[in-house]
Amino acid sequence: MDIKKIENIELKYLTVGDFEELKAATLESYGGVLDSYWKKDHIQKLTTMFPEGQVVIKIDGNLAGCALSLIVDYDKLDDNHTYADIISGESFKNHDPEGDVLYGIDVFIKPEYRGLRLGRRLYDYRKELCENLNLKSIVFGGRMPNYHKNKQFSPKEYIEKVKRKEIHDPVLNFQISNDFHPVRVMKNYLEGDTASNEYAVLMEWDNIYYTKPSKKAASVKTVVRLGLIQWQMRPYNTLEDLMQQVEYFIDSVAAYRSDFAVFPEFFNAPLMAEFNHLHESQAIRKLAEHTQTIVEKLKQLAISYNINIISGSMPEVVDDKLYNVGYLCRRDGSFERYEKIHVTPDEAKVWGMQRGNTLQTYDTDCGKIGILICYDSEFPELSRLLSDEGMDILFVPFLTDTQNGYSRVRLCAQARAIENECYVAIAGSVGNLPNVNNMDIQYAQSAVFTPCDFSFPSSGIKAEATPNTEMILVADVDLSLLRELHSFGAVKNLKDRRKDFYDVIRVK
Repeated sequence: MDIKKIENIELKYLTVGDFEELKAATLESYGGVLDSYWKKDHIQKLTTMFPEGQVVIKIDGNLAGCALSLIVDYDKLDDNHTYADIISGESFKNHDPEGDVLYGIDVFIKPEYRGLRLGRRLYDYRKELCENLNLKSIVFGGRMPNYHKNKQFSPKEYIEKVKRKEIHDPVLNFQISNDFHPVRVMKNYLEGDTASNEYAVLMEWDNIYYTKPSKKAASVKTVVRLGLIQWQMRPYNTLEDLMQQVEYFIDSVAAYRSDFAVFPEFFNAPLMAEFNHLHESQAIRKLAEHTQTIVEKLKQLAISYNINIISGSMPEVVDDKLYNVGYLCRRDGSFERYEKIHVTPDEAKVWGMQRGNTLQTYDTDCGKIGILICYDSEFPELSRLLSDEGMDILFVPFLTDTQNGYSRVRLCAQARAIENECYVAIAGSVGNLPNVNNMDIQYAQSAVFTPCDFSFPSSGIKAEATPNTEMILVADVDLSLLRELHSFGAVKNLKDRRKDFYDVIRVK
């Protein structure tokens, strides 16, 4: 077909009026290999029960291709089903409007129109339909028309050679290039398909936007608003004064309908001023006596302001050992505790801080999140373990006194966003505490980082605060873009890992 002569290409729903043209096109497209075609009553049934699933491509008014499909409850199908099982003797009784999978029962392009990428248009339509109907995936039994020429190989070996481009199979190559992946080989799938030796490959395309229907009124959000608090270190006379400032910032980010309020590491350090007459290791243990009171107040604020609060971190004594810990206080009233795994040399030397041993992801109404405190972000193994658990957003509360220290946290956070295909939000404190030993001056520029791909800022920076200024930073992150990145990114850092060659595992 001369593309220069084409004046109009249309994708239309199939109608009974297309029957005669469809019959001729079907017989021509399969070249007599499968001497069958859809009868008129079949078209009537299909277009009545599921009109959106039956489409044709017309070029200048002439039928050039067709795609037919059903919706099925896949759990009710036998793993080794046949094509005849799917169409149920052409009664199509397996069609279930409440099903979860779009099952392709036919697709073809007439020989004279091949080479125009029309098949891709039909597949793209099916993908959009699958997404719009919130179906889990698209599946179909793919023919292997060149298998009869390579019967010395098992079907599995044949598929692997096709994937490695050692054998050309026009159907399998096309399906794989359109993001379908083989699930299993099915024997005796299509009676009369001698070219495939009656084998077929069950091919699947996963809908990354699929959301399992829920009976609950609440649902997991896809666009999440982050409220980062760039906290000013200043003197406070009492715990009540400090918590008044905490509530002020929570109120501020909640007023913008933020889903998270994120505080920095050791945001409560100003309260150590009253213990400055003690040795540093004793002063921080006195500060730890405030931790549970602060946590209880944060749990109340999370509920009253309808916001998830990440407390940054605070010192806590457990079995007479000092740890750097924080709390996730959810807006539903539940809470979680997290620990700093890697303490800095200064924390260990001056305060006697102990290393934590807790690492996990946390379920929220905004997806799975991870939390690493400051220095922990500089160890890529931790975030990789969290990523393997499905983390979408990594929060890093930090405290750095120099620009050198800040740059380490920032650059490592950006690397974590790229290598784990997730968002990373860092929140720090600014100012100074002249009346608190071992706290020195603070340097920070809170920010939200993204992977570097077409759907994200080319710099990988979603938003950033003004350096060394007390302020809030509010930014929206779209979790659906991460799903797209995992499957369709220019590079796929998670999928392309050589787990056959290396891996990151927990010791305990």
